[in-house]
Amino acid sequence: MATPMKRAVGDNNASPYLTRQPSRWRRNLVLLGLMLGVAALAWNWKRLHEQALVSAAYSARTGCVCRFVSQRSLKSCGGDVRMAGLGRMARFVWLSEDAANHAVKASVPLFASQSATFDNKAGCQLEPWTG
Repeated sequence: MATPMKRAVGDNNASPYLTRQPSRWRRNLVLLGLMLGVAALAWNWKRLHEQALVSAAYSARTGCVCRFVSQRSLKSCGGDVRMAGLGRMARFVWLSEDAANHAVKASVPLFASQSATFDNKAGCQLEPWTG
């Protein structure tokens, strides 16, 4: 319940309340929705992380081959990744290039990242997976 404010001297038309407080049911409904969203994310975290790791690895290798074997721009390689059949995860993959080390890094923000390095003899190789 909001508390009435003190009126200034000579201010007879001022509202007795500073601001209208949001109703409790609306606030509680928003908090419940946020809690359900966090619970759903926690429930699916392992599956989402694994899917993001596979998508990042596939994208890094595809980007490396596109960039260093085919000698195309990294921007056009992003189109190859989106057409690769990764499903909805493909739109979240970001590609970046390290030209000095001949490497392409693919990342799915907050979930996973993977790098592929080009070697003249071995081609594009992924960095080793841990755990």
